[in-house]
Amino acid sequence: PGGWAVVALPAAGAPDRPRLAFHADLAALVATGRVIAVDIPIGLPDTIAGPGRPAEQAVRPLLGARQSSVFSIPGRAAIFAPDYAAACAAARATSTPPRAVSRQAFHIFPKIRELDGLLDPAAQGHVFEVHAELAFWRLNGEQPMPTAKRVKGVPAREGLAERIALLTQHGLPASFFAPARRPAGMPLVDVVDAAALALIARRCAAGLARPYPDPPGVDGRGLRVAIWA
Repeated sequence: PGGWAVVALPAAGAPDRPRLAFHADLAALVATGRVIAVDIPIGLPDTIAGPGRPAEQAVRPLLGARQSSVFSIPGRAAIFAPDYAAACAAARATSTPPRAVSRQAFHIFPKIRELDGLLDPAAQGHVFEVHAELAFWRLNGEQPMPTAKRVKGVPAREGLAERIALLTQHGLPASFFAPARRPAGMPLVDVVDAAALALIARRCAAGLARPYPDPPGVDGRGLRVAIWA
């Protein structure tokens, strides 16, 4: 809640020496100019047609039973509303058909606003929106993960074990996920997701990642509206 779980990998070579850190200051990370994959929506259209932005609509069919992990993100006015009731009102007023905001989506609005305030079209040369389950879909040979990593909001041991096994197949050491490696208070699920995002960041750096939808749209500020994998 107080910041960001970050896994750093070299841009090329074996990813056998990942670094894990907690960062409270997202602005400092963005300012490095390094390629960043972040599991936060980027690009906020003024109006929404259907269940979320075109990016959410593009990736859901790929994820099978995991598609419920993709929240429907409302338009910009709802993201910047002062409270939940105002966010729902703004979302209904700017969506077709009218759609309110889920509580889960509302809880990430502060981080969406934080990232939005740091970006312009030029910065999107190195900052990419990525979704954890789409990242695992790509790493798993474009197949959804068999088991959920959360059940009713609680991390699921089987789902996490499946994802750690997949990440080790892609070169991350199993020891990276040991409790002793994590900063105090950082959940294992955040480390697992950040590790998957780091592998997609390497794809972005190499020009191998694909946007969903392809080609991406842009919002009123010129920011891409796409999820990359």
